Formats: sequence, C-alpha cells, structure tokens
Amino acid sequence: MKKIVYANNVVYAYATGDPSANGGAERYGWHLMRALANGGWSVTVGVRHPLQEGEERVVDGVRFVGINRRKHFLFAYYKFVKTEQPDWCFWQCADHLWGPTAEIARWLGRRTAFSSMHDRDMQPRQAPMRRKNWWPLYEWGLYRSNIIFVQHKGQRDLLPRRLQCRAYLLPGIVSLPETITPHRERNGTVVWVAVIRPPKRPDLLIQIARQLPAIRFVVCGAPNTRHWDSGKLENILTQLQSLPNVEYRGHVAPEETLKVIGNASVLLSTSDGEGFPSVFLEAWASATPVVSLQIDPDHKIRNGNLGVVTDTVEGAVEAVGSLVALPQHCHDMGIRARRHVEVMHSPVAAVRAFEAAVVSASHKH
Repeated sequence: MKKIVYANNVVYAYATGDPSANGGAERYGWHLMRALANGGWSVTVGVRHPLQEGEERVVDGVRFVGINRRKHFLFAYYKFVKTEQPDWCFWQCADHLWGPTAEIARWLGRRTAFSSMHDRDMQPRQAPMRRKNWWPLYEWGLYRSNIIFVQHKGQRDLLPRRLQCRAYLLPGIVSLPETITPHRERNGTVVWVAVIRPPKRPDLLIQIARQLPAIRFVVCGAPNTRHWDSGKLENILTQLQSLPNVEYRGHVAPEETLKVIGNASVLLSTSDGEGFPSVFLEAWASATPVVSLQIDPDHKIRNGNLGVVTDTVEGAVEAVGSLVALPQHCHDMGIRARRHVEVMHSPVAAVRAFEAAVVSASHKH
C-alpha cells in the first residue's frame, strides 16, 4: 500500500464539516485525499489546529494527526515525516515554505509531489504567495519536486522548460448531487462565489449587476483584508450592499453555497486570474452553466458548450440576460456540463491520473 502525507489545517476543517472552511485549493485537497484513501492509499494529514499533538481522527478513511504547534512549522514537519515514513509528500499552492519542506522530505528519502492551484504558480517570480520576495525558496521547491501536478495543459506550458517533463495533468474532483433542480423550477438568480479580493474582480460584478437591474444576484464570499487598501475594500462592500438587486451574504458555509449554486440559473465568474476554479466544477455538477469573462481552462467552456466566455463586461451582461431568459437553453447546457464532470472530474478519474503520474515519475528516477 502506497502512503502519502500532507499538512494542512483547512483540509481538516472541510473533512469535519466546519462551516467556516473556505478556499478552493483546500476543498480540492480534501476531495483528493479522500479519493486516494478510497482508492487504497494510506493517507495521513498533519494538522496544527485544532488537533493537539499526537491526537488522531479518521474521516472517510483519511487519518488526521495533530502535529506540534509550538515549534516552527518546519521542525514540526520534519518530525511528522520522519515518524510517518511515507512514500510521497504532497503540497498545494505556491509558498516559500515549499522549498525547505521539499528539501526535508528529500533528505528523509521521500518523494515529493507539488500540486498547482493557480496559473501563476508556474511562474515563481509572479506566484501568488504570502511572502512574494521569498520566491527563490518556492522555485527551489519546484526544482526539488518529483512530480508537478497541473490543472490544465496551459499550466504545463508556463513552467520552465526543464521542469515540463515532470508535469502531469491532475483533474479536479467534484461530488455529484444525487438530484438536480430543472431550470424551469429555479429562481432565476445569478450566483457569484469567491473570496473578495482583487484578482476576483468584484468591481466588474458590480458593473454587470448595475446593468441588469431586473435580475437578482447572490454573492457568497467574505473579504480578504490582506490584499486590499481598507478604503477600496469598504467601497466595494458598500456598493455590493447598496445595490437593490444584489444579495450580499458574506461568508457562506460550503454546503449552503452548493445549494445556492444548485438553485441558480447561472454562475458568474469575473476573475482575471485562476487555475481551474473548483466552483466551476461545483456549478457543472449541479447542471448550472458558467458565464466567465476570461477564465476557460483548456477551452472547456467554449469547446464543450458548458456556458459562455465573454471577454468583456458588455458580453457578460448580454450572456447573463439571455441565459436567465431561456431556462430550457440553460437546462440543456447544464446537463452537458454535468455529464462532462461525471466522466472527467470523478474521484476515480483523479486517482487514475495520480497513480499514472506516480508510476511514470518512479521510472524516471
């Protein structure tokens, strides 16, 4: 049995149904760890909060273990990996800690797998990191990775050429609702789901909502104060809360968010920078088409007719208005989207891709 370890507090929050959990990467991390456990892997996730050191809990076959929270993460991680003796150490998202973390794993004789969650993860100097000036440490982690998982083929092309041979496509995973609501029975709303921060472009959402006063918009997402000037953030929130056709809900628990998506006519994405948004998969699983200004990984929306990519605010206004007015067209588009994720983004498909990468990487080293 292959063994993999991962350290992430928010993955534990998703696993235990904590309503405060947020973050597409961590949600995917939970789906992947659970899928690997169900596929026969031994999976252990290190957690600094809320589990105490040495405390354990098993959820859906995934073992969560409390690791030392008093020492620096790297000391705690060293002890975690040395104790667990995994075959693979897994990491998600660009971070300066990946460099020393990968080095610890390699020094202990473990293989490493990095999973990209944003297109800019593939360009260390521009990567969305907590400490941007420490990007050389993150870049070192990429070079020390046995496997670099990408969300779509375009991410592989962004990698430095010498690393592209280590890149493998790993599809996102989405849980399929047992039933879907026919579009003729939906409430005609447009849902926007994201943490409110600059790359998500909530300012464009406001522009679109203003031009469609007869359509109700539901906005799910709390602000991230680290990335905003306080005056700019306050202005965005004031505008959202003042528009009569916008229902701003702030942070919404994950399960409730899925219900909102499943009752909407359209999911709107105004983001100008992503990887492969997990919220796209969640919308498609609920047979909800996506209207996206820019994001279309591997041209899935355009090529599969799973929604509309507009390129402009004016195009988004037109697409949203026409889709909401044509529930049967929305329904047909949504059913195509659901069939797509059933085949391409199932837990089985992700585990198959993960294991194929492991076999290939093992042959290279």
